[in-house]
Amino acid sequence: MEISEHIRGIITNLPETPGCYQYLDEKGTIIYVGKAKNLKRRVNSYFHNPRQTAKTAQLVKHIRDIKYIVVNTEEDALLLENNLIKQWNPRYNILLKDGKTYPSIVVTHEPFPRIFPTRRINKGTGTYFGPYSHQPTMTLLLELIRKLYPLRTCNTPMLPENIEKGKYRECLEYHIHNCAAPCINKVSREEYGRWVAEAMEILRGNTRQTEQQMMDEMKALAAEMRFEEAEQVKRKYLLLDNYRSKSEVVSSVLHNIDVYNIEVDDRVAYVNYLHVANGCITQAFTFEIKKSLDETEEELLVLGIGEMRERYPSHSREIILPFHVELELEGVTFTVPQKGDKRKLLGLSKLNVMQYKKDRMQQADKLNPEQKGTRLMMELQKTLGLPALPRRIECFDNSNSQGTDAVAGCVVFDMGRPNKQEYRKYIIKTVDGPDDYASMKEVVRRRYTRIRDEKGQMPDLIITDGGQGQMEVVRQVVEDELHLNIPIAGLAKDKRHRTNELLFGHPAQVVGLKTDSQLFHLLTYIQDEVHRYAITFHREKRSKHQLSSELDEIKGIGVKTKELLIKTFHSLKRIKETPEEELAKAIGPAKARLLTEYFKK
Repeated sequence: MEISEHIRGIITNLPETPGCYQYLDEKGTIIYVGKAKNLKRRVNSYFHNPRQTAKTAQLVKHIRDIKYIVVNTEEDALLLENNLIKQWNPRYNILLKDGKTYPSIVVTHEPFPRIFPTRRINKGTGTYFGPYSHQPTMTLLLELIRKLYPLRTCNTPMLPENIEKGKYRECLEYHIHNCAAPCINKVSREEYGRWVAEAMEILRGNTRQTEQQMMDEMKALAAEMRFEEAEQVKRKYLLLDNYRSKSEVVSSVLHNIDVYNIEVDDRVAYVNYLHVANGCITQAFTFEIKKSLDETEEELLVLGIGEMRERYPSHSREIILPFHVELELEGVTFTVPQKGDKRKLLGLSKLNVMQYKKDRMQQADKLNPEQKGTRLMMELQKTLGLPALPRRIECFDNSNSQGTDAVAGCVVFDMGRPNKQEYRKYIIKTVDGPDDYASMKEVVRRRYTRIRDEKGQMPDLIITDGGQGQMEVVRQVVEDELHLNIPIAGLAKDKRHRTNELLFGHPAQVVGLKTDSQLFHLLTYIQDEVHRYAITFHREKRSKHQLSSELDEIKGIGVKTKELLIKTFHSLKRIKETPEEELAKAIGPAKARLLTEYFKK
């Protein structure tokens, strides 16, 4: 592509060092921010890459100027990129959705600190732990700390000089032994500060160190014959040991490790972050990244790592990932585990990110049911490689009893929802005996010939309730006879008569689709619906046929009377059980008498 002399000059003089680059448009607005291990090589690739995506090509068309910032390490570039994106919110950059809705735990910067949950982050007022996307985890931690340490919970601005002057009075929390009452000098500032320091170690996940301190203190008190005080320490030790045993997820040998996993769809990536200390998860957070330029999983995961290390800030020397990334951080080892406890941690992170994605989709579907249909149809279009969104789907099924009373049904789904006004029933007219293929040909031919002649709405996708054979006979009618261009898919069943495969193409091939996905559930629902519709129609027809055949044998009951009986009572059983007086009201006393005498014989 053509490059202006101004841009060419900037690229020529770019340093081959780590840094961040900023692209500006004709108005001088920053439209993209990126980081690079080698600034010159990275920026040059935007203008000399023949395989770039359409979105990237669109970005390059608007670049009129380039600015850059040189840093010492790739990690510095990662953190700087994260901050610049938040500061300028460029048009073509990924959008990070932060977790302000999740609560954190704060330890206030006060002479006698408080520990409580909050959603407001002001780092000048305290030290923050979290955020906690799993509320019960945070609640369990706070309850543990309150049982271990009698810290104050009031909002009083407690100053040491005012305590000395006796300006405060104890409250109910002191009398029920929940607070040590620093307000009336019942506990020294040093002792209170030691409790807070131990509580912060627990919040960091360093429970083993606190446990060891408690064990040492308990032994020392016992050696001095101070058994009551030793018993109080023992109670705290057991509380902490019980909490650790519940929260420890893997071997306690694993310490100070970050774990990341990612799940990506068309527009959004979900990144999960876990911090592990002494085998316990001390921080767990999942957030969304809105894609902008068809970024790869690797690029999105690297951005997520930068976000988490800037947010927390993490000093972990090992990072566990699902795949290798082009990222070097000083003193940090990247691990892609294949087995063992680290692999279990990676699986746990994947479980969290999948659950978060599922929850977000369910929330979106509740707020906007139509959005769910659109999302599933877009997924189906991508899965099958369809030329257009399958807004209208039609599915067929046959039903007969050894060739008699043969019928078929057609159900119609618009944007993933049944359109029952468009359902159609068909009585097979040209086929003798149980021939499903010939019956399917007749029904498909009748339906689409009529829609074509009446200039009605053709479907965007046809689904057959069957495998390759059903697909082929439908294709012969639709493409070879009627010359219509409508994609055809099939749903095949296993030996247990359970749907397990989606077929598509000519010749038909199995399409990779998870059987527990929402899309597969929708397809099986369409299949179940057409089966229900066809078999219900078949039973109605068979019932009327049986009823009609029995009534034909009664002398004096003509065609009109028979039709009236079928319309009124629906089944032979009900006619037999109906009293003569009730029958007389429908068909007259004389014919009612004929029926009663016939059934008595």
